[in-house]
Amino acid sequence: MQQAINYLSEKDTIFKTIIEQYGIPVIPSRPQGFETLALLILEQQVSIDSAKATYLKLRNKVQDFQPKNLLSLPDEEYRKCGVSRQKTKYIKCLSEAILDKQIILESLPNKTAQEVREELIKIKGIGNWTIDVYLMFSLQEKDIIPLGDVAVVNTIKELLDIQDKQEMEIYAQNWAPYRSMATFLLWHHYLQKRNRKITYQY
Repeated sequence: MQQAINYLSEKDTIFKTIIEQYGIPVIPSRPQGFETLALLILEQQVSIDSAKATYLKLRNKVQDFQPKNLLSLPDEEYRKCGVSRQKTKYIKCLSEAILDKQIILESLPNKTAQEVREELIKIKGIGNWTIDVYLMFSLQEKDIIPLGDVAVVNTIKELLDIQDKQEMEIYAQNWAPYRSMATFLLWHHYLQKRNRKITYQY
């Protein structure tokens, strides 16, 4: 971790400034597996807190949180927990893919980030943002920059005055091989500046 921070601070002054202003962030982690991916589906395009509240209702409803039980749960029960029709479908698609062995989640830690992406992207409802966060939080991949994340994009715009996503991607190559740590620092700046604290659901 310290090696990554030292590297980024030397590469780009924005990281040195973030650390001087707000200190070093706590690096979050989440367990590997189905439950984390289901939670990430719930987190798509909503706040972490909102997704967490929905997840806890669903978790209370289905205490044995396994693909077969999420697949057999009626759509109406999802709606009672606050899960949208679309996200209900996505969780069921993920459950089906696991039960049908279209994907074996236990095999992912032994694969490259690109191989993981190619497998997960086939599942309806799992896009690059979800994959990026899973790679970073659960598989501890060190070189991910999720440019589908609003907070990351807005912070790059603010600190570097780069407005175009393609330009952001090119610029962020300067932060390799520690783009995940760069992302954690950008998130840290975004949250601290707005006096927001996030407790991730594990």
